[in-house]
Amino acid sequence: MNKRSLHVSLIAGAPRAVARGLTLIETVVSVSLFTIIMSVIVSSILFFYRANTSSLEQAYQIDNARRGVEFLVRDLREATHGDDGSYPIANIASTSISFYSDIDRDQDVERITYALSGTTLVRTTLGPSGSPPSYTGAGTTTSVSVYVRNLEENQPIFRYYDTDGIEVASYSDFGRVRFVSVSLVVNVLPIRAPAEFTLKSSATLRNLRD
Repeated sequence: MNKRSLHVSLIAGAPRAVARGLTLIETVVSVSLFTIIMSVIVSSILFFYRANTSSLEQAYQIDNARRGVEFLVRDLREATHGDDGSYPIANIASTSISFYSDIDRDQDVERITYALSGTTLVRTTLGPSGSPPSYTGAGTTTSVSVYVRNLEENQPIFRYYDTDGIEVASYSDFGRVRFVSVSLVVNVLPIRAPAEFTLKSSATLRNLRD
């Protein structure tokens, strides 16, 4: 065999690189896997974002409720006779209480009502007017706390006790009340963590102590 024949034989017998792309099935599988992975990542990010948002909102509302309960207890402690001679406590219930207190220290005693309206605890303030003074009109209502879940949890907001620490069971017997406990259940979104947060406080009616 001459040199030219040998050269041709070597070229003919040399391995050749094969150019090969992805098949249709491989492309579909790759795209599907990529889609699944991206869906899991996006779902995880959204879940984290929602959970974090709920936690921040819960903390914010709890802080608002805490300040509201502090004002409520402060007002209750200073309950006194109304400017028209009314007894310091006007009426009581499991989710509301009305009483008289000089909340702004202006020498005029206001009639104060804390009551649960749906899932919002509100405060209504009504000042005296006229001579002799009387309490007429709707007053001014402000929000104390939202997302209150006491009704859903079957928990009273207010409980009342006499001078011996015995709970006053009849709301018509408010003349015996000397001590009030407050329990406020707050939850922004009950179907998602965090769970309910309960704020507890209490007030002794200083001007009614025996």
